[in-house]
Amino acid sequence: MTTLYGLADLTIGTGENVTRLRLFDGPLDLSFKHCAITSDFVAEFVALRYLASRSLYREVRHNVGYLTNELIENAVKFREGGEVLVEASIEANTFRAKVSNFIDKATAQRFQHLLSEITTGDPGERLIERIEANAMQASMSSSGLGLLTLMSDYGAHFAWVFGSREQGHKIPLETYASITVPDFSN
Repeated sequence: MTTLYGLADLTIGTGENVTRLRLFDGPLDLSFKHCAITSDFVAEFVALRYLASRSLYREVRHNVGYLTNELIENAVKFREGGEVLVEASIEANTFRAKVSNFIDKATAQRFQHLLSEITTGDPGERLIERIEANAMQASMSSSGLGLLTLMSDYGAHFAWVFGSREQGHKIPLETYASITVPDFSN
C-alpha cells in the first residue's frame, strides 16, 4: 500500500518540461558535496531567466537552491543505497522538484512519524516548538527543522510518497516540493 503525507496535488507530476539529474552511487560515493553542487546547478539553471534583475536573480537562486539542497541532502543522508533521482521544472510562477530514492523500513517508520508531527498545524508554530524542544534537550535531534523552515519562511509545499513495492529491504520514497518564484514577465 502506498502511503502519502502532504499535498496530494503535488504528486501529479513535475510538469512537461522536466530536467532530470541522476546521482549514481558508485566508486566516488555520494556525499554532501554532491548535494551542494547539484542544488547549485539546479538553482542557477532556474535563476538564469531572472538575470535582468539582480535582486530577483539572487532571490530565486537562493530560494530554489535552499529547497533543492534540503531535499537532496535528506535523500543522500537517509538513502539505502542506489541512486538519487532529482527532477525539476518551472511553470508560470512555480518551481517544482521531485527527489526519488530508497530507504530502509526502520528509516521509513521514523520519517513517517516525523512527518505526522510536522505536517499538522501551522508550520511556523511547529518550527518554534521544535527549536524550543531542541534547546531544552541537547540530545534531541533537530530533524525536521529544514523542512519546517522551508514551509514556514519560504512558503514551500511538500508531499511524500512511500511506495508499496519493496525491493528487498528497500522502500521507494518520492519527495515532492513546490515553491513560488516571481513571475518571469516582471
